[in-house]
Amino acid sequence: MKAAVVNDLKEAPKVSVIETPKPAANEQTVHVLAAAVYPRVRSQANGTHYTSTGELPFVPGLDGVGQTETGQTGYFITSNAKYGALAEQTVIDHHRFIPLGNDIDAARVAAGMNPAMSAWMSIKVRVGDLTGKKVMILGATGAAGQMAVQISRYLGASEVIGVGRNQTKLTALSELGTTQTISLRDDQESLRAAFTAAADVDVVLDYLWGTVASTAMKVMLPARRNHSQQLLWIEIGSMSGADMVLPSAALRSVNLNLVGSGQGSINARQYLAELPELAQLISAGQFKIASTTMPLTELNETNWNDVTKRVVYTMD
Repeated sequence: MKAAVVNDLKEAPKVSVIETPKPAANEQTVHVLAAAVYPRVRSQANGTHYTSTGELPFVPGLDGVGQTETGQTGYFITSNAKYGALAEQTVIDHHRFIPLGNDIDAARVAAGMNPAMSAWMSIKVRVGDLTGKKVMILGATGAAGQMAVQISRYLGASEVIGVGRNQTKLTALSELGTTQTISLRDDQESLRAAFTAAADVDVVLDYLWGTVASTAMKVMLPARRNHSQQLLWIEIGSMSGADMVLPSAALRSVNLNLVGSGQGSINARQYLAELPELAQLISAGQFKIASTTMPLTELNETNWNDVTKRVVYTMD
């Protein structure tokens, strides 16, 4: 079979013909239709991610859309360290395949599912009904943050406040649904004033954590007009740092519900229940994401390293 193969961690994968993997007892074969490349996949391929073993060669790729041997189309997440998604076939754990309709747009779903999943599951599982609620998104300019803006509006948020550093992307967020933006490049006085003005949000989707979350909490919590009104703060990512300092009084004086959302805290049954609807919406073009699609055979160093958009490789 054809596959993108990493033979040298310092070079982009090269398309090669390799032996087709055979599934173990707990695995199933998936015929890949489309798989995307994004920063986490590149860090897997160049060995810089903390999960890397350095063992070569291997096929990179963390997720995609494919078909089982019985012809069922679905979204899958890889589980085999040697055989990833960027190949004509891969093998995955039985529990990492989510059945979808066979009319799905494989390339769109491959491009959008990973960045959209975190916000969708956070809202569906942690929030429930978002109708009429005010949402703040820390890290709104990244791919996941931009999806979070669109998903929040789609699910009924009355206001969406986007927080980020890239001013060009912040300005463009209004086209995706933000009602207000806060620039982390502002001076400290302006930033504190902006967080104070936005203190009465109902939900925070936090892709940053670290010093940004600490600053926002310390300013927003005492500034809330009704301290008994719940603020649901959902920790999703840690682009601004893995640790955050929060005074203990913040948890006693304000109704702050601080929770995490991720694969470890949401069970497989919930993913199976919620993700098919998301996939259908992505397939129908409900949410925008910058992406380009090309056959796997056209993979080269230039398009592999294109960070301006998600690159989706198909196995046509």
